[in-house]
Amino acid sequence: MIKLFINGYGNIGRRLATACSQDDEIELIGIAKYNNDEKVKEAAQKGYNIFIPENLISNFQKNKINFAGTINDAVTQSDIVIDASKEGLGFKNKTEFYLPLQKKAIFQGGEERHGEYSVANIIHNSRVNYDKVKGLDYVIQGSCNVSGMGRIMQPLIESFGNQIKRYDVILIRRWADLEDTKEVKDSIEWDKQPHHQDDVKDFIPTANLFVDAYKVPSRMMHIHQMSIRFEGKAPTKDKIIEIFQNEFGVSILNSANGTADVRKKALELGFVHGDTNMVHIHNEVTRSQDDVLKIIYSDDQTGMVIPENHLLLQSMLLSRPRNDALKRVDKIFNISKKKKVLEEEFD
Repeated sequence: MIKLFINGYGNIGRRLATACSQDDEIELIGIAKYNNDEKVKEAAQKGYNIFIPENLISNFQKNKINFAGTINDAVTQSDIVIDASKEGLGFKNKTEFYLPLQKKAIFQGGEERHGEYSVANIIHNSRVNYDKVKGLDYVIQGSCNVSGMGRIMQPLIESFGNQIKRYDVILIRRWADLEDTKEVKDSIEWDKQPHHQDDVKDFIPTANLFVDAYKVPSRMMHIHQMSIRFEGKAPTKDKIIEIFQNEFGVSILNSANGTADVRKKALELGFVHGDTNMVHIHNEVTRSQDDVLKIIYSDDQTGMVIPENHLLLQSMLLSRPRNDALKRVDKIFNISKKKKVLEEEFD
């Protein structure tokens, strides 16, 4: 039985807790809360043990809120920690808890890969380097955008190899998630130096890749426009559909008009947390012309990395073969069933 502590209970942490608490191979030690907000009540109602930083003990006691112990207590009890704390806290948690207590840890895509505050020396993408992270102590799980790009690029590389000359990717990112309370600005803003390019090149180093990222006033999903330039004529759209039709975690939708259609359909169909946990190629706007293939796909920003974290845990702690790990994830997240249903709904 894997003893797991989820260090954080935001949009990623609460989804991980839902999934991992249903896995009979995992004993969920509990979750961490770094403030006293409405999510504390939610976690308690779900039966999770709540662990807090030492500086919150008096606050929780004063407000008569039950907690199971400190973060140090939880890490001590665990075999592995999934760090889902606020972006930038990963390095502090590693130096304060994981290293001294000799515990494995998974970090999220907002943490540093290089430099003084680096938390790990590899970024995981289950489609590309699952086997390379087996047995490692510290690994970064790529962000939702980075995970989605790897899921599209790797099958193309396997099919066309050196015929691909260059990737130009425009990331159109949602401003906030559905459950976020922060303001969504009436503005389109750009990222001067998107980290996504370097992150993808961490696990696909040979890719001639150029990434631009924009943030738009939406809460639904990300959209990626990936233009792939080929040596000679680009493959037909039918060939691309053939490549991806059996790809795990990639659906092909024919009639969705936008990201809201996909997200609202997921909610209507009762998908847990409204997550599809995949990318969705939009067939109507995918085109091939001369030497350029243009693939448009939406990326489930809240759900994409949750099964990726679970796969990473299986590799780091169990060294499980990838095909077996995918079967385990599919059993927990029903990704193949979701794919089939979405493709039927948007036929």
